[in-house]
Amino acid sequence: MARPSKEDSIYRIAIHKNAGHMYASTHPYSVMPDGKRKYSILHWGTVDQNLRFTPGKHYISASPEERSRLIFPDGWDLSQREAFSVKRNQGRPAYEGDDQNRLYGDVWLLEQVALKTGIRKDLLTVFDGNIQMVNSLLTLAFFPYLTGHTYNRLARWQRVAKTPSDEELTPTKITRLTQSITESERMELFRLRAGRLGKSELCAVDSTSRSAYGDSLADTKWGRNKEGVPLEQTLEVVVYSLDSHMPIYYRTFPGNIPDSRSVETILTDLNHAGFPKVILVTDRGYESLANLERYILGRQQMIMCVKVRQHLVMEKILELGVFSGRPEEMSIDAGTRLYHKSYDLVYRVVSKGGGTTQADRLKLNLYFDAVRRGQELTTIDIAIESQRQALQSIMEAGERLDDDISIRKNYNWFDLEYHASDRTFVAFTLNKKKVATAKRASGFFANMTLGLDMGAMEALDAYSLRDEQEKYFQQMKGQMGFDKQRCWSEEGKTGRLFVLFVALIISSYVRHIWKTTKLKETFSSTHEVLDEMRSIRCIEHRGRAKFISPFVGSQLDICKAFGFEVPKGCTPIYHSRKKSDKKRGRSKKKHQSGWRVNCTN
Repeated sequence: MARPSKEDSIYRIAIHKNAGHMYASTHPYSVMPDGKRKYSILHWGTVDQNLRFTPGKHYISASPEERSRLIFPDGWDLSQREAFSVKRNQGRPAYEGDDQNRLYGDVWLLEQVALKTGIRKDLLTVFDGNIQMVNSLLTLAFFPYLTGHTYNRLARWQRVAKTPSDEELTPTKITRLTQSITESERMELFRLRAGRLGKSELCAVDSTSRSAYGDSLADTKWGRNKEGVPLEQTLEVVVYSLDSHMPIYYRTFPGNIPDSRSVETILTDLNHAGFPKVILVTDRGYESLANLERYILGRQQMIMCVKVRQHLVMEKILELGVFSGRPEEMSIDAGTRLYHKSYDLVYRVVSKGGGTTQADRLKLNLYFDAVRRGQELTTIDIAIESQRQALQSIMEAGERLDDDISIRKNYNWFDLEYHASDRTFVAFTLNKKKVATAKRASGFFANMTLGLDMGAMEALDAYSLRDEQEKYFQQMKGQMGFDKQRCWSEEGKTGRLFVLFVALIISSYVRHIWKTTKLKETFSSTHEVLDEMRSIRCIEHRGRAKFISPFVGSQLDICKAFGFEVPKGCTPIYHSRKKSDKKRGRSKKKHQSGWRVNCTN
């Protein structure tokens, strides 16, 4: 015979763990017709690692009598419960702060995007439900995108715009906030974002340089500053999902490290964060034999652009023989006017343990553009002639040559002879082998695929989607004002990159909606969309319920394009509350269409 249960057992709170979360729950039951009990789980709120109870919807909506029956374990922190222990009056809560009349429309739109993309929910999970921390991070993410200013003006902006954070974010508070973000929180955010990805999503990998004011940072190196700014720089690598249209991973590297050397770290991070097997799309900067073998050993699906002048590609080009106009063995795609041909490659890699792994469906896709070939041949001829004239002038004038680096850069098609002692110019000859190789490769480009059943044109279409990531970098450095790193400590840099990642998730989604809907016909950029929303205000008067000014005109079209519901009471359509009484009797007869005869006396 089973031990009888106590009457109050259904009110005892216990922890229920599900999908990494902890819930404060009870287990009520109902008696079935056969006399058996059927138990269920009722969640009253959440519990963090410190046993702090945060009430949920069910607890908030419960009556005071029902709450008083609950039996919480000893040692729990119930401070959050006290806020809901008093009986509340019906109706909307009154505002008790200073009277405010602040801009809100653009912030409201980004808040809805944060909910839509799940980044708010993920941040709440990362920071253990700390709403104030999450609101502050979202405010930091919104501000540069909406204003283009640095954080020195953030506190001033909060006086005229209603932001997620009610706390005034001064430069000192911002520094302390960003310095508190850790690597564990960064990796936890990656794990949560990885859970939102589907298997075999196309993910572009690329990097961009960012100049840094803080010269004490470990990753600041001169390298090759792409912006031409006389500042040290870092290298920011981002993995961008071409299916969900937002970044999924970021990491910073020293500014002088080549892209090909960063692949191993990226793959390790993605693996540690639990990302599913995605398809990596990379440009020629990530091409190397070591990376190809790394992909093969890890069975990593990929599409990689390869250099035409590498031995493997040139070998296939030479096999096409001499041609005039176009290669005979290549097929043409009518839509793109490109010639293409695929080659199945056999490649085996010996692992560290001595085993052999054969590449899975490794293909080389070769493309030929006849128009591009003509332009490149013309460019080569013009460059050769310009360099010949310049060298002839230098030799006739008896001038000395520049350093070797300048010579290779400015006169790359010629071999130069000069006296090493005083760099006196002697003679120059055209490098015919180099010219012949360049002309032979003109008009061709190629890529490789691994582990994919894609034809040549399918692979090219997938690779062409990388243009979206290039626009992403332009937006980061232009509209969002993140072109330079404005921090001087390692902790600050870690936090600033975390905020940048959150901001770019939101801005990328906004840009995707603008680009793929009718909004692009009305607004020339995402900033114009945000400018249109900005005039909506949130008005808060002491002792009164706060309200939002009406949404009108294009503001309604923007909400429709994003699929967001306009706040209650903000639509321009008015519905009368008065119920009209229906008149008795037959309804008035409607005139029938057609000819009517008017009779006169």
